[in-house]
Amino acid sequence: MKKSFIKPPNRKRRKTDLPWQHPKPRTEDPEALKRINAIMHSPSYKLAVEDEEFLLSDDTLPVRLQLDYIKPELALRRHGIERTIVVFGSTRIVERETALKRLAEAQKELAKEPDSEKLLKAVRKAERILEKSKYYDMAREFGRLVGKAGKGSGDNRVAIMTGGGPGIMEAANRGAFDVGAKTIGLNITLPHEQFPNPYITPDLCFQFYYFAIRKMHFLKRACGLVVCPGGYGTLDELFETLTLIQTRKIDPVPVIFLGREYWEKLIDFEMLEIEGTIDPEDRDLFWFAESAEEAWEGMQAWHEANKTPLFPKE
Repeated sequence: MKKSFIKPPNRKRRKTDLPWQHPKPRTEDPEALKRINAIMHSPSYKLAVEDEEFLLSDDTLPVRLQLDYIKPELALRRHGIERTIVVFGSTRIVERETALKRLAEAQKELAKEPDSEKLLKAVRKAERILEKSKYYDMAREFGRLVGKAGKGSGDNRVAIMTGGGPGIMEAANRGAFDVGAKTIGLNITLPHEQFPNPYITPDLCFQFYYFAIRKMHFLKRACGLVVCPGGYGTLDELFETLTLIQTRKIDPVPVIFLGREYWEKLIDFEMLEIEGTIDPEDRDLFWFAESAEEAWEGMQAWHEANKTPLFPKE
């Protein structure tokens, strides 16, 4: 017996309009259209996602925090990023050729005014940056080593993550880029214009409004931290990480300082212990390395000893 049925309606269009598809006619109320326009142009009538004033109000701060978190989180999941190795360091430490050019420019200016204390300081600073350009090379090599690890450049389980800026961050992203691996950058909105470094995987470069959410993503998947010489920003992330490990707010991860001389000159950890402001075991939360290879081998050894290998056998 043949079954009868009703033909499915068009998914998007109706044959007849519904009553609310047309405004109230002028013939019924000459002022109706004017009033309707006033209603439709009121901020209250905007969709919440299109109302910028509403979205940026104090009342919607919790929602903005959630959005700042969830957008990169979903992208990292889509790309199969399971763990990250975070590299921090100064934005001012550039590759050797650039450092040499800047030193030459500073020396040229000093030659015009040899008695200028300001220009002499500029030359000395340029000399020090040139000396530290070796850390750009180390960070780039470290990025290459991580990028080639596991099953090769197509293995996204462990990826380099940086703040996405120039200097040391650029170098680490660039190293992974050199070997065709995916690499992550977490930019932050600032009052002045800025650009991400060009070596981040386009789909894995994120811009955050809130430092707190950015910091959360730095550590959420982190299985290691490599810290090159740096300034305020580097120290901020470093001490926050050490504090979280010290208090066991997060599981311990290896923290490696590249360049013992710089770090021991900058921070007297022994003094902190002697003064009783940290415990002896707190000095064992990190160690020093003098090359990318030493840092990478040490990080892998730490995870093997911790029974958390970076690339578990499947």
